[in-house]
Amino acid sequence: MEKLETRIRNHDREIEKMCNFHYQGFVDSITELLKVRGEAQKLKNQVTDTNRKLQHEGKELVIAMEELKQCRLQQRNISATVDKLMLCLPVLEMYSKLRDQMKTKRHYPALKTLEHLEHTYLPQVSHYRFCKVMVDNIPKLREEIKDVSMSDLKDFLESIRKHSDKIGETAMKQAQQQRNLDNIVLQQPRIGSKRKSKKDAYTIFDTEIESTSPKSEQDSGILDVEDEEDDDEVPGAQDLVDFSPVYRCLHIYSVLGARETFENYYRKQRRKQARLVLQPPSNMHETLDGYRKYFNQIVGFFVVEDHILHTTQGLVNRAYIDELWEMALSKTIAALRTHSSYCSDPNLVLDLKNLIVLFADTLQVYGFPVNQLFDMLLEIRDQYSETLLKKWAGIFRNILDSDNYSPIPVTSEEMYKKVTGQFPFQDTELEKQPFPKKFPFSEFVPKVYNQIKEFIYACLKFSEDLHLRYSMKQWKCNKY
Repeated sequence: MEKLETRIRNHDREIEKMCNFHYQGFVDSITELLKVRGEAQKLKNQVTDTNRKLQHEGKELVIAMEELKQCRLQQRNISATVDKLMLCLPVLEMYSKLRDQMKTKRHYPALKTLEHLEHTYLPQVSHYRFCKVMVDNIPKLREEIKDVSMSDLKDFLESIRKHSDKIGETAMKQAQQQRNLDNIVLQQPRIGSKRKSKKDAYTIFDTEIESTSPKSEQDSGILDVEDEEDDDEVPGAQDLVDFSPVYRCLHIYSVLGARETFENYYRKQRRKQARLVLQPPSNMHETLDGYRKYFNQIVGFFVVEDHILHTTQGLVNRAYIDELWEMALSKTIAALRTHSSYCSDPNLVLDLKNLIVLFADTLQVYGFPVNQLFDMLLEIRDQYSETLLKKWAGIFRNILDSDNYSPIPVTSEEMYKKVTGQFPFQDTELEKQPFPKKFPFSEFVPKVYNQIKEFIYACLKFSEDLHLRYSMKQWKCNKY
C-alpha cells in the first residue's frame, strides 16, 4: 500500500507539473475563446438580421414563384384539355351531323356518317364516358334508321297502290298517242287523196281491208286523246311517283347487311298488292269505265315493277316479273271471260275489244307477252258475232214486218238515182223505160242490202288491230 500511495503521489506531482506547464496556454486559449465568443455573437446577430431582412425581402418573390407554379400547372392542364377537346371535337361534330341528318330524314347519309363515327372517330377517344354512351347507342341508331326507312317504304307502297290507276292511265295514253302517230305516218303517202268512205270497207270480197278504215259512229275513244297535236309531253311513271324511298331503303338495308330481308319484304308486299289489283269489281261488266279502271290498275302495277327492274340492282328480277305476269295474265283472262259473257250490247263489246287491244299494246311496249290476250279476243269475237246476229235478226225482222212488198215506183231521174245509190241495181230494159216506172223489188231489198253492209262493217271493225291475216278476215265474213 505504501508503494501504491508513493506511486500516486509521484503521478500527482507529474500532473501538477504538467498543468503548471500548460496553464498559461490554457489561460490564453480561454482568453481567446472569450474574444471569439463575442465575435461569434456579433456574427450571429448579423446573420439573424440578414436572414430577417432576406426573409422579408423574399416573401413577395416566394408568393410570385408560387403563383407562377400554379400558372404553369394550369397552363399544362389547359393545353392537355385543349388537345383532348381537339381530339373529341370531330366526334361531337360527327354526332351532331348524324342527328341533323336523321332529323331531316337523310337516312342513307346518316348511315354513312354513323359508320365513320364508329370506325374512325370513336376508337380514338374510346376511354371517355360520353364515347361509351355513344358506342352503346349506335345499335339503337341503326335500328331507328331501319325502322324509319321501312316506314318510308310502307308509305311508298301505299302511294303506288293509290296511284296505280293514274300511272296505268298515263301509260295507256302514251300507247294511244304512239299508235295515233304510227297511223299518221302510215297515212302520209296517201295525203291529198280522198278519205275513204264507209262503203269502201265493203270491198272485202275484192281487196284487202286496211287496218286504218274509219271508225263507226258507235265507236268510243279508249282514252280522251284529242285529235289536235299536243305539245305537252305525257309524264312517265317516274314523273308521277317518287321512287327515292325505295332506293334509299334498298341502300340502307344493303349497307346493314339485310338486303335479302328487304327484297323478300318488298316482293311479298307487291304480290299482295298484285292480287288485290287483279280482283275485278263485281259490276265491272256494266260500263266501259269499269273495265278501263281495272286495266289501268294492272298496267300501273307492271309499269312500276318494270321501272324498279331497270333502276335497281336485283331488287326484282325477270323471273319474278314473269311469275307475276303469268299470274296476272291468267286472272285477267279469267275475269274478262266471266264479265264479257254478261255483255249483250255489241257496241260495248266492240269498245271493250278496243280497250283490250290498247291494254295489250301498252304492256307489249314494256316487254310483256300478250299473245294470250289476243287469243282471248278471238273468243270474245265469237261472242260479239252472236250479239251482232241477234241484233240484226231483229232489224231484218222489223224490215220484213214493215215492208208492203210492192215494187218501188219512181217518177223522175233523181228518184231513180237515189234508189240505185242505195242498191247497185242494173237493168238496161228498166233504164230505157220512160217515167214513171217501177223497180222489180220492194223497199225491203235496198234496206236489207244497206243493213248487210252495216253488219259486215261491224264484223270487220272487231277484227281491226287483232293482227289477223286478210284470208282469216275474209273467211270470217263469209262465215257470217
